[in-house]
Amino acid sequence: MTLPLPEYDDQDATGLAAWVRDGEVSSTELLDAAIARIEARNGQLNAVVERTFDYARERLERLPDEGPLRGVPFLLKDLKLQLRGTPTTNSTKLMARHVASETSELARRYERAGLVVVGKTNTSEMGLVGYTNPDLRGPCRNPWDLGLTPGGSSGGSASAVAARIVPAAHGGDVGGSIRIPAAHCGLFGLKPTRGRVTMAPFYGEAMCGFGQEHVLTRSVRDSALLLDIADAPTLGEPYVAPQKERPWLEEVGADPGQLRIAFSGEPLFADGTHPQCRAAVERAVGLLEELGHTVVEDRPRFPREDLVHAYFVVIASGVAAFVDAVATQAAVKPRPADFETPTWAMALIGWNTPASELVAAQSVIHRASRVIAPFFQQYDAFLLPTTAQLPVGIGTLKPPLLQQIGVTALTAMPLRAILDRILAVLGSKNLAPTPNTQLFNQTGQPAMTVPLHWTPEGVPVGAQFAARFGGEAVLLRLASQLEQAAPWAHKRPRMLG
Repeated sequence: MTLPLPEYDDQDATGLAAWVRDGEVSSTELLDAAIARIEARNGQLNAVVERTFDYARERLERLPDEGPLRGVPFLLKDLKLQLRGTPTTNSTKLMARHVASETSELARRYERAGLVVVGKTNTSEMGLVGYTNPDLRGPCRNPWDLGLTPGGSSGGSASAVAARIVPAAHGGDVGGSIRIPAAHCGLFGLKPTRGRVTMAPFYGEAMCGFGQEHVLTRSVRDSALLLDIADAPTLGEPYVAPQKERPWLEEVGADPGQLRIAFSGEPLFADGTHPQCRAAVERAVGLLEELGHTVVEDRPRFPREDLVHAYFVVIASGVAAFVDAVATQAAVKPRPADFETPTWAMALIGWNTPASELVAAQSVIHRASRVIAPFFQQYDAFLLPTTAQLPVGIGTLKPPLLQQIGVTALTAMPLRAILDRILAVLGSKNLAPTPNTQLFNQTGQPAMTVPLHWTPEGVPVGAQFAARFGGEAVLLRLASQLEQAAPWAHKRPRMLG
């Protein structure tokens, strides 16, 4: 099947915007190209779960004249970020018919830049797990191998960008939800510094500051430009990131200098790493040495078990509050039948966690952050596998029926000892494939995944770099240098031929 504007597939958002500015194509032609790709490709992927085509066509009549991404099609993740008049379900049954009455500030900024929202993308329920297979929407698939998960929770956004439906899409990252799917889908994914991107007006923070909003892209320059568009605090922000010295886009192509970079192939919050994930680090180390950087095998030291426990105490408390808010909005009492097993289990733990324990968990995280920060005075960046395992088959990580029945039964008698055991089991199972991203949500540091390696079977594997708090400039310069040394944009998922 021949789709309109075949060259669309090979352009990033910056390139498409240049076409519109130069009069080579119209914004209507770009929208038609995106819609045609949703119609042709999304049936295999289930990446786009809400279509806002009428909204997008109406938006074309009100595009800003000077927007840097004027007319470029874009997708929003169906979680937290709201666009007035369009659905926002958070992949929960109770919000299946919810339509936003107000627009989030970040969405306003995207639209002021000229982006045209053509739909919402699939995500795990409440963004809780690192795969995208919600009961409400069904599984999202990886364009590189339709039998595999694209990761999560921004799996729909990653799948759509990798499949060339749009050049960039919104995502959010509480424990790796931008970096994990970007790694699984061969994309560039940056989690900004805590406080860099506003969540106004609906939220001050997500999960005690763990969550950050940004995008998944095929090019580094798109990520930098979109961060410039998003990067401005609003009044009343709970956190403020260090100010940038110049536009982030100017860091792309800038000489990073000779960096001192630590690396490790060992997982942070688990006990094993797949050989291909180690190979991604080895590939990156070789490239870094060729580019003249000093690369040293080293890693930060921290109280791992304490941080894992603290991470899940924060997540469970946040999920409990989220479930309460959703149920209140729906004017019902929350029930196990209304939520998926991991969500309900975390909510049970959160409801039975004293406030003092949440405060103690935050103290553990803050102390560890002070231990880890000096490591990034010694090194400019830290390299490690983005994930410890390759993307798994669709449905592999869903809880088995017996476990679902057991968690539901606990609702009547949520004994704390049993809940703690569930926390340990869910934690070890959920973190084993993806144990390397959560630390940087806890510390608030920026971290990115770069697509530098593919398995012999053609599955992408990401290499993750973290930098000191406020250090996005170092990451963008380095990512741009790697992108030039080992280009990835020409690589196409097998479903595209």
